[in-house]
Amino acid sequence: MLKLNNIEVTYLNVIRVIHGVSMIVPDGQIVALLGGNGAGKSTTLKAISGLLHVEVGKVTDGSIYWDETRIDEKGAEDIGRLGIVQALEGRRIFGHLTAEENLLVGAFNRSNRGQVRDDMDMVYHYFPRLKDLRKNTAGYLSGGEQQMVVIGRAMMAAPKMMMLDEPSLGLAPMLVEEIYEIIKRFNREQKTSVLIVEQNVRVALSIADYGYVLENGRVVLDGSADFLKNNEDVKEFYMGLSATGAKKNYRELKHYKRRKRWL
Repeated sequence: MLKLNNIEVTYLNVIRVIHGVSMIVPDGQIVALLGGNGAGKSTTLKAISGLLHVEVGKVTDGSIYWDETRIDEKGAEDIGRLGIVQALEGRRIFGHLTAEENLLVGAFNRSNRGQVRDDMDMVYHYFPRLKDLRKNTAGYLSGGEQQMVVIGRAMMAAPKMMMLDEPSLGLAPMLVEEIYEIIKRFNREQKTSVLIVEQNVRVALSIADYGYVLENGRVVLDGSADFLKNNEDVKEFYMGLSATGAKKNYRELKHYKRRKRWL
C-alpha cells in the first residue's frame, strides 16, 4: 500500500536529514522502523503524513506513493483523508478535555455517527481501562493511560494505515508489553497496516512482520522480523546482547566498528 522511493528530506532548504530512503509497508502488515536518536525515524513518518511543513521541512527528492496515488506533494489533511493516521511521539493529548473527548477528536472528519459510536466501543474493547476513565480529564491520567488515549484516538480515525511514533517511550515494561499486544490484535482483527517507529527494538520486532534499520538518515539493514532478531549486529548494537560475554581486544573492537558502519 505504501511505497517510499529513494526519498530525501531537507529542513530550511539547507539541512538534509534523510538520504535516499526506500521502503514498503504492505497491506495489512506491521512494519518496524528502527534506530537510535537522530537516525531520521520521526522525520520519515512526517514525510509520509505531510507534517514536515510544520518544521520547515520538505521532501526534496524521490517520491511517496499510497497505492497508485503520489502523496509527497499533498498536504496533511488530504493525506489523512486517504486513511493514513499518525500518532505523534510524546503523548500529544488535549489535557483539558476528557479521555472520551480526546478519542472523539480522532473522528472529527467522519460523518457516520453510528459508525463512530461502534468504533468507540471497539476502542473500549481494546482498552477497557479507558472506559472507566472516559469522563476523567486527560491531563491527569498516567503516562500509560495517556498513551492508550493517543493510540485509541488514532483508531477512531478508521485508519487504513496507522503510524505510531515511539509508543513505548517512558512506559514501564509490563505496560509496554500490554500496549504492543493490543496493537498486534488491532492489526490482526481490523486488517489495518501499522508502521511503528521504535528505539525498543526487541518489543517492536516481537510483533512486526518486517523491519528497517535507519542510521544517519539511511536504511542500513532490512529484513523479516526473524532475520533482524537473529542478526548479530542488531542484537549487539540495538538490543544490548553480545554473542560472547568475554571482553574484546582492540583488533576485535575495530572489526565491530566496521560492522557497525554496515559496510
